[in-house]
This record gives sequence, structure tokens and C-alpha cells, in this order.
Amino acid sequence: MNRHSKKVYIMIFIVLASLGFFYGYAGLGKAADYSDADFNRISPFNVRSLWLLRQVRYIIESYQVDAETKPANEDDLLHGAARGMVEAWKDPYTRFVSPRQLKDEEIELEGRYGGLGMYVGDRDGAILVIAPMEDSPAERAGLKAKDQIVKVDNEVVVGWTSDRVVQKLRGEPDTKVTVWVRREGEDELLSFEITREIIKLKSVRSQMLSDDIGYVKLTQFKHKTDDEAKTALRDLIKQGARALILDLRNNGGGLLDASVKISSFFLKDGLVVETKGRSERANEKYYVDKKAFVTNMPMIVMINGGSASASEIVAGALNDRGRAKLLGEKSFGKGSVQTLFPLTDGSGVYVTIARYYTPSGKVIDHVGLTPDIEVKGEPDRDVNKDVQLLAAMDEIKKEMSVSGKKSSRK
Repeated sequence: MNRHSKKVYIMIFIVLASLGFFYGYAGLGKAADYSDADFNRISPFNVRSLWLLRQVRYIIESYQVDAETKPANEDDLLHGAARGMVEAWKDPYTRFVSPRQLKDEEIELEGRYGGLGMYVGDRDGAILVIAPMEDSPAERAGLKAKDQIVKVDNEVVVGWTSDRVVQKLRGEPDTKVTVWVRREGEDELLSFEITREIIKLKSVRSQMLSDDIGYVKLTQFKHKTDDEAKTALRDLIKQGARALILDLRNNGGGLLDASVKISSFFLKDGLVVETKGRSERANEKYYVDKKAFVTNMPMIVMINGGSASASEIVAGALNDRGRAKLLGEKSFGKGSVQTLFPLTDGSGVYVTIARYYTPSGKVIDHVGLTPDIEVKGEPDRDVNKDVQLLAAMDEIKKEMSVSGKKSSRK
């Protein structure tokens, strides 16, 4: 059969398939007494678009070499169509999730899952590492904030959604995966072979840096982060802390409610963050929980390119309200609100419904927060090797000196 004959045959097949679709619809309409208005009301597409989808399915099922022996699951077809429709809006944070993916994400929010331990996001079509989590396989391997993920094992992931890349990165504990990244300042792609682990997320770490300077590092904002942070703060105060360094570097974010509660520890009243969107439910103002206040001691907040979302809310609120200076590097700029809309089969759609605004009205999304004191460097568990933390200690000592002079005048 020549190419022309094949083309004619395929066109005839499509016409017959389409007629079958229309007759089926017409028969359904007679049996159930459906009108065209009913059809248009319940169908996500017009008849012409549904015809196109029907053609695609018939062609694949009839000609794809493995379609007969390896038929596609009906749910996979449906979820694939839904995922493609959602992706057409070109918002990396508006995404469709299957029932299995939704359960996996619920497990992650509870603070335990298998993988590499890093936040991943989409920026201008590129998949970026937002931040590796502290003491995770990703951090120990050397991945850094703003590394662009190009390949996972031997598969190029350029053009993929961040959700799809995350699923590719996850796997059984003790299995290996190779991640290829493009890093600013490097001419060649960098490869990292990383062993997957069960990631146990501890969101708060604290210590005394000196006799009177306390240090709290938040690695994410999860269900219990505010309780853990409050306990840490009170312990530091008991140990004699008169000033605080709040470290939000490489904190990829998390729950909005947790960020408001954390902010309330340091603010006696007022606005924490505002959200603005199209729908009435998206326009909200989140205020300090006055009962949650813990301390007004002088403080510095540390941020970097891995600080995103909820950590930017806290940093923006404390800075705008004059409560703390920001030290470090410009934050990531992920300042949008996603709401989960559950679907009838257990799947769901996360939809970006609004953007965050700091108390002074600054937009966070795609802009980020600029530190008052810019200091370049990388977080290090050894305090003496952490240039940014050492700079924060010097700055907080100045703040303590000023605060002490003010107190003596009263």
C-alpha cells in the first residue's frame, strides 16, 4: 500500500469512527431525552473538540504497534487528558494530581516520604531546585538552590512539569538515581548519583550561638512546625537568649497557616500577609494571633535563593513591620496561593487562586525579597565556616547594643 492509499484509508476510517460517535450520541440523546443544551452543559468540550479526541484514540488503538497487546487503562487516558488540559494554562503551580499522587503528597505533609529531600519548582519553563533539605541525600550530594534539572538518569526532563520530575526522582529507598543539572557559572552539566532514602522531615533546629544569642533554623512549614518552633524559642529564652537569629535559608515553604503562626511569635498585632485573586474566597487578610506572641527580643532573619513561599511570608512580614532586618541573598520569589479542588474519583486539581502581598503591599511572586544586608555564602553546619551566619551574629550584636542603649534611657 503506497503513502497516498494509506492516507485515504485513514481518512475513511476517521470518518466512519466519527459517524459512529455522532450516531452514538444521537442514540443516547433519544434514549435519555438529552438536548444539545444538556450536552453543552455537561461536556468540557464542544462536539468538534470531542470528535478530535475520539479520532486520536481510534488512531492510536488501531495503529500503535503495542496498543493491542498493551491497551491503555481507561483511568490513565482520562487523567492524561485532564493533565494536558490543566497544563495548557502554563501555570507551573496549577496542576492535576492522580489519586495516588494525592496520597503521596498527604504523606509528605505529615513529614515522612521516600526520595532525595529537596523542593523543586518551575521557573520560565525550567525545572529548578528551590532548596535541598537539611541533611538530606540531595544536600549531602551537593545539589544547590537554583540548579536546573536537565536529566534524570538517561531521560531528558526539559519541558516536563515539576510534578512529573518529582515523580521521576522518587523511588524505593536504597535505589540510586542520577540527576544532571545546569549550574550558573559552570560550562558543563554536573551529574550527581544519589541514593534515595526515607525522608524524615524535622522542621526545627535550635541552639545557643553564644551566652545571649539564640538560633532557630526552620527547614519547612509543616503541620507541627509552629509547635516545635515555640518550644525551641522558650528553651532558648530559658538558656538566657536576649537576641535571636531566625534562619530561613533553603526553606522551600509549606503551609500558609504555619507561616502566620510563626510570625505571630514575634508580632503583637497587625497584618501578616494578604492574598489577592479573582474570586471572593481568594481575597483574604491574615492577621497576627495575639495570643501566640512569645518575644520582642532583637532579631535577624536570614534568607537566600532557596527561601520560598511560606518562608517569604514570614520574612516579608517581619521586615515590613520593622521587626527584623533581612540578611543573606535574594529569595526565590514563589508567592502564590494554591488550593486543592478534590475530584469525584479521588484525584484533584491544585489551582493558583491568588498571589501573596506583604503588609506594605509588595508582591512576592516572581520578584522575591531583597535583603537589607546582602552577604553571599552557603549554609554550613559548622558555625565558624558559615560566612552568612557569622555576619548575622555581628549584626545582631549591633542591634543588641542599640536596644540596650534605648533601654538604659528609659
